[in-house]
Amino acid sequence: MRIINIIGHSNSGKTTLITRLIPLLSEVGSVATIKHMGHHSWKLPEGKDTTVHFETGAQISAGIDLEKTVLSMRTTDLRDILDFYAWKGYDYAVIEGFKLESFSTVVLGDIEGKNVILREASAEEIFAKRDLFDVYVPKKIYER
Repeated sequence: MRIINIIGHSNSGKTTLITRLIPLLSEVGSVATIKHMGHHSWKLPEGKDTTVHFETGAQISAGIDLEKTVLSMRTTDLRDILDFYAWKGYDYAVIEGFKLESFSTVVLGDIEGKNVILREASAEEIFAKRDLFDVYVPKKIYER
Protein backbone atom coordinates (compact mmCIF):
# COMPACT_ATOMS: atom_id res chain seq x y z
CA MET A 1 0.00 0.00 0.00
CA ARG A 2 1.40 3.37 -0.99
CA ILE A 3 1.07 6.32 1.40
CA ILE A 4 0.45 9.79 0.00
CA ASN A 5 0.57 12.39 2.79
CA ILE A 6 -0.86 15.81 1.86
CA ILE A 7 0.08 18.65 4.23
CA GLY A 8 -0.44 22.39 4.33
CA HIS A 9 -1.93 25.16 6.42
CA SER A 10 -5.68 25.32 7.04
CA ASN A 11 -7.57 26.34 3.87
CA SER A 12 -4.57 25.60 1.64
CA GLY A 13 -6.60 23.29 -0.61
CA LYS A 14 -5.69 19.88 0.85
CA THR A 15 -9.21 18.46 0.81
CA THR A 16 -9.96 19.85 -2.65
CA LEU A 17 -6.76 18.28 -3.96
CA ILE A 18 -7.58 14.94 -2.36
CA THR A 19 -11.09 14.91 -3.82
CA ARG A 20 -9.51 15.33 -7.27
CA LEU A 21 -6.82 12.71 -6.60
CA ILE A 22 -9.10 9.92 -5.32
CA PRO A 23 -10.90 9.32 -8.66
CA LEU A 24 -7.56 9.16 -10.50
CA LEU A 25 -6.10 6.63 -8.07
CA SER A 26 -9.36 4.67 -8.08
CA GLU A 27 -8.85 3.98 -11.78
CA VAL A 28 -5.74 1.91 -10.95
CA GLY A 29 -6.44 0.59 -7.45
CA SER A 30 -8.41 0.86 -4.22
CA VAL A 31 -8.11 4.02 -2.12
CA ALA A 32 -8.55 4.64 1.61
CA THR A 33 -8.17 8.00 3.35
CA ILE A 34 -7.35 9.30 6.82
CA LYS A 35 -7.92 12.90 7.95
CA HIS A 36 -5.99 14.45 10.83
CA MET A 37 -8.73 16.30 12.68
CA GLY A 38 -6.43 18.61 14.61
CA HIS A 39 -8.14 20.47 17.39
CA HIS A 40 -11.71 19.38 16.73
CA SER A 41 -13.25 16.17 17.92
CA TRP A 42 -15.77 13.89 16.24
CA LYS A 43 -18.85 13.45 18.41
CA LEU A 44 -20.55 10.10 18.58
CA PRO A 45 -24.36 10.42 18.49
CA GLU A 46 -25.60 10.46 22.06
CA GLY A 47 -27.70 7.50 23.18
CA LYS A 48 -27.30 5.47 19.98
CA ASP A 49 -26.50 1.78 20.31
CA THR A 50 -23.09 1.95 18.61
CA THR A 51 -22.13 4.85 20.91
CA VAL A 52 -23.28 2.91 23.97
CA HIS A 53 -21.28 -0.13 22.81
CA PHE A 54 -18.17 2.04 22.48
CA GLU A 55 -18.74 3.93 25.75
CA THR A 56 -19.05 0.67 27.68
CA GLY A 57 -15.65 -0.54 26.54
CA ALA A 58 -15.77 -2.08 23.07
CA GLN A 59 -12.40 -1.71 21.31
CA ILE A 60 -14.23 -1.11 18.04
CA SER A 61 -17.87 -0.43 17.32
CA ALA A 62 -19.49 -0.38 13.88
CA GLY A 63 -22.80 0.86 12.60
CA ILE A 64 -23.97 -0.28 9.17
CA ASP A 65 -26.72 1.48 7.22
CA LEU A 66 -27.85 1.02 3.61
CA GLU A 67 -24.89 2.98 2.17
CA LYS A 68 -21.91 2.80 4.52
CA THR A 69 -20.30 1.54 7.71
CA VAL A 70 -19.14 3.93 10.41
CA LEU A 71 -16.40 2.66 12.73
CA SER A 72 -15.33 3.97 16.10
CA MET A 73 -11.99 2.53 17.19
CA ARG A 74 -10.32 2.94 20.53
CA THR A 75 -7.02 4.09 19.03
CA THR A 76 -5.53 7.36 17.84
CA ASP A 77 -2.39 5.74 16.50
CA LEU A 78 -2.07 6.45 12.77
CA ARG A 79 -0.13 3.24 12.24
CA ASP A 80 -2.91 1.15 13.79
CA ILE A 81 -5.28 2.50 11.14
CA LEU A 82 -2.69 2.07 8.37
CA ASP A 83 -2.12 -1.52 9.54
CA PHE A 84 -5.87 -2.11 9.28
CA TYR A 85 -5.97 -0.60 5.77
CA ALA A 86 -2.96 -2.67 4.68
CA TRP A 87 -4.56 -5.83 6.09
CA LYS A 88 -7.72 -5.03 4.11
CA GLY A 89 -5.57 -4.83 0.97
CA TYR A 90 -6.02 -1.20 -0.09
CA ASP A 91 -3.57 -0.05 -2.76
CA TYR A 92 -3.35 3.61 -1.66
CA ALA A 93 -3.81 5.44 1.61
CA VAL A 94 -4.15 9.18 1.16
CA ILE A 95 -3.61 10.88 4.48
CA GLU A 96 -4.34 14.53 5.13
CA GLY A 97 -2.66 16.83 7.60
CA PHE A 98 -0.09 14.64 9.34
CA LYS A 99 2.69 17.27 9.32
CA LEU A 100 4.96 15.51 11.82
CA GLU A 101 5.00 12.15 10.04
CA SER A 102 7.92 11.12 7.82
CA PHE A 103 5.86 9.52 5.05
CA SER A 104 6.49 10.79 1.54
CA THR A 105 4.64 14.07 1.31
CA VAL A 106 2.99 16.61 -0.94
CA VAL A 107 3.25 20.13 0.51
CA LEU A 108 0.79 22.92 -0.19
CA GLY A 109 1.92 26.41 0.78
CA ASP A 110 5.01 27.55 2.63
CA ILE A 111 4.96 24.88 5.32
CA GLU A 112 8.01 22.72 5.96
CA GLY A 113 7.65 18.99 5.48
CA LYS A 114 9.63 15.80 5.84
CA ASN A 115 10.36 13.56 2.85
CA VAL A 116 8.81 16.01 0.36
CA ILE A 117 8.10 14.47 -3.06
CA LEU A 118 6.12 17.38 -4.57
CA ARG A 119 5.17 20.97 -3.74
CA GLU A 120 2.08 22.77 -5.02
CA ALA A 121 1.21 19.78 -7.18
CA SER A 122 -2.00 19.07 -9.02
CA ALA A 123 -3.86 15.78 -8.64
CA GLU A 124 -2.62 14.82 -12.10
CA GLU A 125 1.02 15.49 -11.12
CA ILE A 126 0.66 13.41 -7.95
CA PHE A 127 -0.98 10.61 -9.92
CA ALA A 128 1.83 10.64 -12.49
CA LYS A 129 4.43 10.30 -9.72
CA ARG A 130 2.45 7.90 -7.52
CA ASP A 131 5.18 5.25 -7.69
CA LEU A 132 7.61 7.61 -5.89
CA PHE A 133 5.56 7.51 -2.68
CA ASP A 134 6.43 5.22 0.22
CA VAL A 135 5.18 1.67 0.38
CA TYR A 136 3.78 1.11 3.86
CA VAL A 137 5.06 -1.87 5.81
CA PRO A 138 2.63 -2.81 8.60
CA LYS A 139 4.01 -2.83 12.13
CA LYS A 140 1.87 -5.86 12.93
CA ILE A 141 1.36 -8.95 10.84
CA TYR A 142 -2.23 -10.09 10.53
CA GLU A 143 -3.47 -13.25 8.95
CA ARG A 144 -6.57 -12.98 6.79
